[in-house]
Amino acid sequence: MRRRDLTRLAAPALLVATVTTLVVSMSGRVHSVAASNAQNGRLHILKDCSAFATKNLPYCTITSSSLLTHIPTGVVENPSAGSLIIYDQPGNNWAGMLDSNVVLYIGVGNWATGRCTLNPDGNSGLCTFSDGVGQLAGFTARVDVTYAPTASNPYLFAWDGTYSFSALPRK
Repeated sequence: MRRRDLTRLAAPALLVATVTTLVVSMSGRVHSVAASNAQNGRLHILKDCSAFATKNLPYCTITSSSLLTHIPTGVVENPSAGSLIIYDQPGNNWAGMLDSNVVLYIGVGNWATGRCTLNPDGNSGLCTFSDGVGQLAGFTARVDVTYAPTASNPYLFAWDGTYSFSALPRK
């Protein structure tokens, strides 16, 4: 074969190799950017539901949080000073279970939406969160709810489970 024929045959192979290298390189970069924006881990929250239980108000106050940078704690005496779990339908459903839309509210423009369902005894259940805005944008969680009273507070509940903050899609 002549040199010109070899060059003509090698050019398409070189082009394919270059494009393949570029695609692999770019897909690695896209993955690493998405991975660097995502957070996930274990979540532990304690919430005081005394306002819910004694005053029939549709919220609980978060008193302890493993995600303090995103979900700060508050005090029961001043609910506006901390994070709240607000129940949209605080009554029981036909099966005797509390089953409600919920808002994890940490302040104006900073909240996440979800759903909580408690067993008829009210001592255990499940909450899931699907997204949020502000500091809670991209927030998802699945937590088990358990009754966790103390001698000084019979209205405490624990949330234990997993959470993640996904990288937000570009607009």
